[in-house]
Amino acid sequence: MFRLQLRQTLFANALLITHRSVACFCFLGMTTSLLMTLPTVAAEKIYVSYSVLERSISVAALEVYARHGKIEDEDLKAYARYANPQLLEQLRAALLSKADLSPVAVSQFLYSPQGEVLLKRLGQVIQSESRVPGFKGLRAALILASADPEGLTLLNVLRYFPTRGLRIDIDRALDIAEELQRLVAQTNQMTAIVQEQAIAESAADTDPFRFFDGINPRARGPHTWEKQTLSLVDLSRQPIAPPAGSPPLPEEIATVARQGRFFQVDLYLPDDLRPATQAPVVVISHGLGSDRSTFIYLAHHLVSHGFAVLVPEHPGSNAKQMEALIRGATQEIAEPSEFRDRPLDITYLLDQLERQVAANPTLAGRINLQQVGVIGQSFGGYTALALAGAPINPTALSQNCTNLEDTFNISLLLQCRATELGKNEQSLRDPRVKAVVALNPIVSGVFGQTSLSQIEIPTLILAGNADTIAPALVEQVEPFTWLPDRNKYLALIDQGTHFSVLNNVEQGSGALAIPPEVIGPDPATARRYVNALALAFFKTYVAQEKSYQPFLSASYARLISENPLRLSLVQQLSSEQLRAGQ
Repeated sequence: MFRLQLRQTLFANALLITHRSVACFCFLGMTTSLLMTLPTVAAEKIYVSYSVLERSISVAALEVYARHGKIEDEDLKAYARYANPQLLEQLRAALLSKADLSPVAVSQFLYSPQGEVLLKRLGQVIQSESRVPGFKGLRAALILASADPEGLTLLNVLRYFPTRGLRIDIDRALDIAEELQRLVAQTNQMTAIVQEQAIAESAADTDPFRFFDGINPRARGPHTWEKQTLSLVDLSRQPIAPPAGSPPLPEEIATVARQGRFFQVDLYLPDDLRPATQAPVVVISHGLGSDRSTFIYLAHHLVSHGFAVLVPEHPGSNAKQMEALIRGATQEIAEPSEFRDRPLDITYLLDQLERQVAANPTLAGRINLQQVGVIGQSFGGYTALALAGAPINPTALSQNCTNLEDTFNISLLLQCRATELGKNEQSLRDPRVKAVVALNPIVSGVFGQTSLSQIEIPTLILAGNADTIAPALVEQVEPFTWLPDRNKYLALIDQGTHFSVLNNVEQGSGALAIPPEVIGPDPATARRYVNALALAFFKTYVAQEKSYQPFLSASYARLISENPLRLSLVQQLSSEQLRAGQ
């Protein structure tokens, strides 16, 4: 009886896993268009296999249940008898939940290397009627379902699966579920270890009231500013053609842009500094699919406190690149060369500004380009750490980029594209960069321990323990322990996701509309944390104002921590502590 009950419950769970995977495909989506005709057959039965046992259920019965809440089919009644009522209601909602994406957008992603890896993983659980892994059938069903007038729903994916039956392998689903549970348990244990360490560091604080010395890192600063947009062309690198549909550039810029890598930079400059005062510089590097507006809140915060802020837009991995993918106008989420070009964008920007400061009286004496901080998110976090001195590591890539069909670390699907760069990558370190902040960085595959241990400048890493794109344990927390034990900080946001710190994600800004459940709770609180920590960090290590150093402490993090996103900050954490908790 227990095995029967388990099998019935797992059927509903397997369909919910399929729904979440479909949502994941649709959210991540894009890369080469496809024209397909409707299949001559469609799935009528779902066969659920568990060891030597097998039962079936009709797709029509599921549709009746989804649309009308009625369970009339005998096989479905058998499953419903043992399933949790709450689980059944989740299943009903999942069957009709719609992902609002076009067939081109879906097919673009499913034909990309990243999409194929995820499809193969799901195909281990869902097979055709003849027990062939359902990789190709799933791809066809997802694309055709997105073209249906009712849109891309789990029910339509089942209806369009191009065989008369599909099989769900419960044994394999159990293996995957167990692995997911293990990862969740490890993440929970890691969170507890970091929080315990933060409590210990806070308890050792002998002066918990030193934060009230007229300084508030969360508040807007006293400075006004001016903003200007710079257009730069690096003639030493290959040009990137603007995506189809992009606004035309002025002819004098377009002519030069065809000869090299063209990108634009927003410069925020305090306009009321004291005479003979040079503003220290902070560069903000956006993540994959973002743009210069993604961290506008942080740019305003830092410039109001006297920093000159530079926000470049990386043309091969920005929002326009994602939009072009959605339209079918390009074939890559990001070229492997972006791992080299992003740090080079910032180095070239600093070089050009040095020339402009020397030649332009309005800039002369106003910017200190020898005291630079860099902050980046996700792919931008990688960019910051590369500029800090971590070289691309072919050995780490070869070790981490095998068996990608079995990974739950989605960021590896991007990181492993760096294997195409070859083994002779030059250092991307820029000595002008004196400190870096990496928000949700992707590092485990492209750097590894050997590279991160070479960073010698102050570093702050921020992670969210609900990050399903770049999982905190393997991409941020364990890598933090690889950094040299000097002037390093780890901030952990409980319930923080990969998108918590982005600007205006609640309104769906950027190339993709991000569902609220993917964004996570209360991103405004996460942005306030970023403002406070980044300001205190760059004031301490770039502007050399040591009065801000007390705000880089476990005590201060506890002081400003708010529900539901609790903040922990630690300076000490060892790999032995993490291993002991596993």
